[in-house]
Amino acid sequence: MPSRARALVVLPLASLAALALSSCGALVDAPSSSSAAASDAASGGAADASVAIDASDSACEVAETDLPGGVTTFSITNTGNQVTEVYVYDGDRIVTEKENIGPGTSYDLTVDLTEGEYQVACKPGMVGDGIRQAIAVTGGSSQLTAAEQTAVDSYRAYVQQQADATVPLVQQLRDAIAAGDRAKAQSLYAPSRVGWESVEPVAESFGDLDPRMDVREADLEAGQQFTGWHRLEKALWTDEDLAGVVPVADQLLLDVQELAQRVPNAAITPNSIGNGAKELLDEVATGKITGEEEAFSHTDLVDFKGNVDGAQKAFEVLTPIVQTTDPELVIELTTQFAAVQAALAPYADPGVPGGYVSYDTVTEDQRRELARAVDALSEPLSQLGAAAAGQA
Repeated sequence: MPSRARALVVLPLASLAALALSSCGALVDAPSSSSAAASDAASGGAADASVAIDASDSACEVAETDLPGGVTTFSITNTGNQVTEVYVYDGDRIVTEKENIGPGTSYDLTVDLTEGEYQVACKPGMVGDGIRQAIAVTGGSSQLTAAEQTAVDSYRAYVQQQADATVPLVQQLRDAIAAGDRAKAQSLYAPSRVGWESVEPVAESFGDLDPRMDVREADLEAGQQFTGWHRLEKALWTDEDLAGVVPVADQLLLDVQELAQRVPNAAITPNSIGNGAKELLDEVATGKITGEEEAFSHTDLVDFKGNVDGAQKAFEVLTPIVQTTDPELVIELTTQFAAVQAALAPYADPGVPGGYVSYDTVTEDQRRELARAVDALSEPLSQLGAAAAGQA
């Protein structure tokens, strides 16, 4: 998902009990035990190097810009007054990212880097191209073990399956829009997004596709064209003439086809799979729980389910690796994923498109209950990327 000017709170349950979520509320990532746990996990391996990043409102200072290949933990501190996010780019490709870092807070982001030239981008206010610092990596990462290669192959197959399944669904959506069949197109909208939502971190790594396919109107930057799923969503639920958005649907179909074609060449590592799982859960916390994601269709719970299923699949393919590096984390994540799925289950409705009730029927108290379950999963999930990289 493109950068959003909103943020994530990871709060203790006692604090969450006092939290009043609203469909237009903004949440901010506060210091929590998850950051400490991730830091402890990341500092445990001898091969790991820790590099400080000072992300302020006007600078992105990386303590070391010449790095050895392998696992690096970027210890990010937001010394500014705005919520920020930090990305690592390989050209246009997003290698890893951490959004929603609140002022005065820190986060450790573990990444496995191969030899090459990269850029670290700090984005105060979570907008724009960011303030960038070039870094150079020499030497390659170690060869994947058999277990790591199995995890990567399994996850790539899952991503390919989801991307391939999305193409005919978007084709059907496009055809219904072209035919002017609003009711049919509305029924196809949410199902067409499930595959995307389940593998979004891999899709986002192709930096040119994500802004075209999944930008929300509220997040448009100056000069950016409103395209993709959410442009179609607005047209479908505001009685707009559908003839005007047929070209948008045509482009979306081309984009999902291109995504499916790119998956075989996507850069995937055990570390990126683990970090991606956390990114998916952050998507739930910052968009689905608040009701901001599907502002017109209110199909947020369909996206919620896709994000959680995708994160759980990432955990499952990594479990044999993490079982050896941090078996207690495997137990905790198994428990917390089950709890989130159980919290979501009462809202399932097989009689509606996408299989979940409209989010505008979910009360504020019910949203808080969902937020509690997501919060409890978020903290241990933040450790998965480091554990998958052997940094437990």
